[in-house]
Amino acid sequence: MAFGVLWGIDAAATGALAYFFLAGVADGSISSSNIGLWSGILAACFVILAGSVAFRKAGRPILGNLVLAPVAIAAVLYILLFGLLIASGVRWN
Repeated sequence: MAFGVLWGIDAAATGALAYFFLAGVADGSISSSNIGLWSGILAACFVILAGSVAFRKAGRPILGNLVLAPVAIAAVLYILLFGLLIASGVRWN
């Protein structure tokens, strides 16, 4: 069960990054100067997802969870931060 939750969070974070990448390509803000950074970040996300599944299939579910955990923890903390900022009603301008 933990694997599914962690994998779902990581997949959602990867989907969000992919959306921002495609939106940046569409509006021209992603150019030849930063395409390498974006490619590396997206490749790392997909390698994390695929590597965790490979570990799980190889009979190493704990390693699969450990691969997924850092990204999932960071994503959850990011969501909690923005939830707090929105709920607090503080003006940040």
